[in-house]
Amino acid sequence: MKKICLFVDPSLAGERIDKYLALELADYSRSFLQKQLKEGNVTVGDRPVKSSYQLSEDEEICVFIPDSREPDILPEDIPLSVLYEDEHLLVVDKPKGMVVHPSAGHYSGTLVNALLYHCRGNLSGINGVLRPGIVHRIDKDTTGALLVCKTDLAHRDLAQQLKDHSITRRYRAIVHGNLTEDEGVVEGPIGRHPTERKKMAVNQKNGKPAVTHYKVLERFGNYTYVECRLETGRTHQIRVHMSSIGHPLLGDMVYGPKKCPVPGLEGQTLHAMILGFIHPATKEYLEFSAPLPEYFEKLLIKFR
Repeated sequence: MKKICLFVDPSLAGERIDKYLALELADYSRSFLQKQLKEGNVTVGDRPVKSSYQLSEDEEICVFIPDSREPDILPEDIPLSVLYEDEHLLVVDKPKGMVVHPSAGHYSGTLVNALLYHCRGNLSGINGVLRPGIVHRIDKDTTGALLVCKTDLAHRDLAQQLKDHSITRRYRAIVHGNLTEDEGVVEGPIGRHPTERKKMAVNQKNGKPAVTHYKVLERFGNYTYVECRLETGRTHQIRVHMSSIGHPLLGDMVYGPKKCPVPGLEGQTLHAMILGFIHPATKEYLEFSAPLPEYFEKLLIKFR
């Protein structure tokens, strides 16, 4: 059994423990954490507590995570938008709100579940049962082109291309504010945020090198429509980098304003539009474009 211990920050004193754990242990689903609370696997001062328990400053919380067995990830008949497919790989256009692969306590409704059904289980096994075929990821609320491998040979080849930064990845985004330059480069190592576990940050001490190129496509006064090209591919890279220069993505309530100015918009306005790579078998350069999703197009029309 795994043991995780946390000390309550003064700013979170008075918060319910279930809400606190959902914030601090973002790698686990809310339902999974609620189950641990019900089963007495969460203690404060060596005493099991219920989900409604209100925290006090500097209390020590211990969460005991049961040893997990490899879960059965089942195929699910979820519609996929396929941009390209052959016997080695496929490129899919991931919709908004879909998680790429299963994680603790959340094993259905993901892109992997859909891929297992679509590919009849013929996916590379390099990343194990939770991430078959997955070479790279995009966030739940990011849309667009994603590369998936059917064979281990294709997976190893494309993983090396990612490592060598030779894969073309160009995104479209709407950011807050009016960028002063028409083009620019953001450089800053990205690592885990020093105090907020579920966030990433420009972290000079513990971050990994990260470079994002941006170009202004349209200006709307309060917002700017941009293209971002990734030179590296760190977690939340575009979101962190654009926020670091004072232009967070519209709808990004993690790295931008806590209240979204556009009613009904959920999650960041970020779309993986262009994906290009050398085919691992034919050695031909292929490039694919995922059309802007409807919600994104409507926002552009509204701002114009």
